[in-house]
Amino acid sequence: MENIIPIVVAIIVIAVVVLKQVNQYERGVMFTLGKFTAIKEPGWRVVIPVFQSMQKVDMRVKAVDVPDQKAITKDNISVTVNAVIYYKVSDAGKAIIEVENFRYAISQLAQTTMRNIVGAVSLDELLAEREKISERIRDIVDKTSDAWGIKVENVELKDVSLPADMERTIAKQAEAEREKRAVIIKAEGEVAAAENMAKAARILNESPGALHLRTLQSINDLSSDQSNTVIFAVPLEVLRAFDGFNKK
Repeated sequence: MENIIPIVVAIIVIAVVVLKQVNQYERGVMFTLGKFTAIKEPGWRVVIPVFQSMQKVDMRVKAVDVPDQKAITKDNISVTVNAVIYYKVSDAGKAIIEVENFRYAISQLAQTTMRNIVGAVSLDELLAEREKISERIRDIVDKTSDAWGIKVENVELKDVSLPADMERTIAKQAEAEREKRAVIIKAEGEVAAAENMAKAARILNESPGALHLRTLQSINDLSSDQSNTVIFAVPLEVLRAFDGFNKK
């Protein structure tokens, strides 16, 4: 019994030292005598000390916040842009072997690419076409990071900040544009009203007695009005006819 206890303890110590656990969301990159030998799947894996080593790589999708980047647009306007990039490791071996720190590398690549893309578009394009610009950034970062075993899922521009004086200028421009549309709409309404009035005048002029009927209708509409004085513009021909009738 006394001889069994040291053996059990030795086995436990060896198991703790030799066995390494790879979780479901991880992959183990195995090196033997300094050379890459295999990718270990999830589970308990034997790693012989001194001769072998294993680095675990998280295969889940990661969100990296790209800090504020100052850039100048194509039309020479200073802006501050930040974004978030979603990526995951597609090849654990390349992520460890091809780049020293893939997390830092992908962040720096996203920052540089974002500044370059913002500098190639105008302010109006940057504000109106965020999705297209985000897609361009994603394509460039994804293509460059393929050699590192990284797959970029998505890039989203979170915020575009402008200097205070530029915000005031844009607000004035928007106000002027709204006033312009209001004036155009009002002018179009006046043109339509004038056309309808001219059409009505032609119809009244071409129909005998139509103007007189219109006058009677107006009198009928005003009969319910409590006003004491009503003024009508009567054609000169009507006055002459009425004067001739009185003389008779």
